[in-house]
This record gives sequence, C-alpha cells and structure tokens, in this order.
Amino acid sequence: MGIKDRVAIVTGSGQGIGEGIARSLAGAGAAVVLNDIDEQRVSALSDEMKAAGFEACYYVGDISTKDGAAGLAECARDNYSRLDILVNNAGIARDKWLVKMTEEDWDEVIRINLKSQFLCTQAGVSQMMEANYGRIVNIGSRAWLGGPGQANYSASKGGVVSFTRTLALEFAKYQITANAVAPGLVDSPLFRSLSQENQERLTKTVPVGRIGGPDDIGHAVAFFADDDSWYITGQVLYVCGGRSVGAY
Repeated sequence: MGIKDRVAIVTGSGQGIGEGIARSLAGAGAAVVLNDIDEQRVSALSDEMKAAGFEACYYVGDISTKDGAAGLAECARDNYSRLDILVNNAGIARDKWLVKMTEEDWDEVIRINLKSQFLCTQAGVSQMMEANYGRIVNIGSRAWLGGPGQANYSASKGGVVSFTRTLALEFAKYQITANAVAPGLVDSPLFRSLSQENQERLTKTVPVGRIGGPDDIGHAVAFFADDDSWYITGQVLYVCGGRSVGAY
C-alpha cells in the first residue's frame, strides 16, 4: 500500500482500536507518532514497535486541550519534519439512559470524542497544507445512527461524521482527503468491561456472527490513508460485520 515512509499520528493509541491502527500503519511502512494520556502504556508500545523494526515515537498529553493538540502536532514535526496522516481515534463512552445522564457525562464524551478531533486537525492540518498532501481519518462509530443509552456517544459520533464531511470540502484544494471509519462491536478494553451476558447478547446482533478486532479497523484506516485513495473523500466506511444495515 502507498503508506511507506509516510508520517502518521494516531491519537489514543495506547491500547484497543488505536493500538490496532498504529500497528497496521507501521506494518505498512509508516512512521507512527503514538499518543495517550497513560505514559506507561504508550511508551511500552513505542518500545515494542521499535524493537520489531518499526519507526515510532510517542507523545503523552490530553489532546482535547489546545496545548495538548498543538504539542502532538509539533512532536510529528520535531521528530519527522512533517505530518502526512492524521488519525483522530481518541474516545470514551459513558453510556446511561438520558434521564440518568449527568451534565458531566455529556460534556466529557463530547470533549474527548469530538472536540479533540477539532483541535488535533486544526493543529496538524497546516503541515499538510504546506505539503499540498494529507490524509485525515476520523474514527466515528456505527452508534452515530443511534443507540439506546448512548445519547452523548451517538451525538459525538454524529458530530464526527459532519465534521469529516466539512473537512473534505474545505481541504480538497490542498489534496487533503478526510474520511471516517465507523466501527461496530470490537474486541477492546471497553467491550471486555461489559458483563459476559451483555457481551454475548451484543455479539448475537452482528450479522456475521462475531465481533471485530482492532486490526479490522486498522485495515480500513490504512485503506483511506493510502496514496491511491486520493479520489475518496468525505465518506464513511462501516466496519461492523453488517450491524449498520438494520440491527443495533
């Protein structure tokens, strides 16, 4: 794939889906700037990737703040002199029925899931504009279509879709594409935190009969990040085993 020697940032890449994305991009030949708020987690992953022969570094910081996002973009510039691929992956969930959802539950999910994408894109896109090249891949969710107990999460991911479509229009003239990947159920720390009963119940809603893995999301991101995907922008790719078709 046309990712070799490109420089990529992956936010929230200390574990789960973000880690899977980082490994996929590194495996395709990109230098990867890892990010997480947990230094132990992200430094261990960086060391592991470098020991395996991949190019990687890491930045510890809260990228839902302007300073944190700016620091991440500068980390790419300082270490690799440019930024080619930005993967906005960082996210959390605080699922509750609306009548029990607190203002903090709402604000935290919007801040991490949506505001961080705005700030990181704003901080990093100037490097892409200078090069007249870029790939922005935002991680949304099948849940943007709606889900019981997920008013905050669904709203944040719906915002990601609208944000992505707008970026595609604003930056097309700079040969910068912007697309979104919408995962369904994925084997991640978040999914494993559910009770066994809930895991089994949810798995039965997936038409293909199993949940996905972080590498499945990584493959989709790598497709959008490829040089040859230059004519694809403003799109949402569901990676959900068919769950987006009708089931929730």
